[in-house]
Amino acid sequence: MGLRTDSIHAHEYFDRTTGAFIPPIYQIAMFEQPGWTRTTDRGTDLKYSREENPTVRALEKLLARLELAEDALCFSSGMATVATVYFSLLKRGDVVVIPMELYGTSLQLALELRKYGVEVLLSWPETDKIIDIVNRKVKLVFIETMTNPMLRVIDVPELAKVCRDLGVVLVVDNTFVTPVLYQPMRDHVDMVIHSMTKYIAGHNDVVAGVLAGSKKRVIEVWDWRRKLGNILAPFEAYLVLRGVKTLGIRMKTHCENAQAIAEFLRDHPKVKEVYYPGLSDDRYHSIAKRVFKNGYGGVVSFKVRGGKEEVLKILRELSIIKAAPSLGGPESLISYPIISAAKVIPDDIREKLGITEELLRLSVGLEDVDDLIEDLDNALKKI
Repeated sequence: MGLRTDSIHAHEYFDRTTGAFIPPIYQIAMFEQPGWTRTTDRGTDLKYSREENPTVRALEKLLARLELAEDALCFSSGMATVATVYFSLLKRGDVVVIPMELYGTSLQLALELRKYGVEVLLSWPETDKIIDIVNRKVKLVFIETMTNPMLRVIDVPELAKVCRDLGVVLVVDNTFVTPVLYQPMRDHVDMVIHSMTKYIAGHNDVVAGVLAGSKKRVIEVWDWRRKLGNILAPFEAYLVLRGVKTLGIRMKTHCENAQAIAEFLRDHPKVKEVYYPGLSDDRYHSIAKRVFKNGYGGVVSFKVRGGKEEVLKILRELSIIKAAPSLGGPESLISYPIISAAKVIPDDIREKLGITEELLRLSVGLEDVDDLIEDLDNALKKI
């Protein structure tokens, strides 16, 4: 079935007693054990909602289908997902490769692993540079399909082939791109993760994360989720189930709006540079055009002519677009990377990456695009 159909029906829930076909909220802490323990469809015990919950399980089935995976696990946040992946895969003496440009807290947590004896190698965030570092001694490569906030596009198919040939585990954070535009499992990566707080839930009202992969990989991570106790709560799972139904049509509008705004900003006299892979002259357009389908994402980054004072004035002058550090919801949000996601990246690396004081990252929402363009234009005219 198609992705939009799966977004609505792939939870597979149906109550034969009542005829209900929407997964309910199983707001329960524990499950009956009348001398024996029930098991889930993946063979795990149904004892505590810390380990398994039927609402969460319905969502996991749906998300696995969307990412073409055998199974999935839901977590209390995107960072809970990242942390559990690190814990489940890495031990003292292992080597992990991550790009210098990565969501700040994912990068920060990886660097913290050094004190536990894990060797962390930082790569320049380009496909060829990552490949140059990878060898048979590397245990894990952890990347984002599209980097945050400079929107560099990694050639995941090429990197996946190299990792597969070397026996290296490749984990891809697909949050910015979503399975609507690209499904990394098609290229046989080991695991795909998302901060579902963003596009998958899609309404700026829930914090959640997910990992998708093979049954073997998922059950290994499941045991760590059980021990860490960071499963997604049933009410949040219900909200994600409701939000994901419109993922396909939302992403279509996000991408269309972002394309129009990127083209507008590219021609604006107060804008120094625009970063968006949908622009034909963008450095990553050819990779994105080959790898992605249905669009180029809903985030546009740009540098204004000026510095910090001009940026802060823009943030104050915007009326429709809200200054907030997230993305993927109906509301357009603009963030200042040097004080948000990129704040924890060391200053020298941040400067080298181009994450400077004149950079803004815009998550383009679902508003009428002419209104968004007018809002941006009015703010830019004030600097």
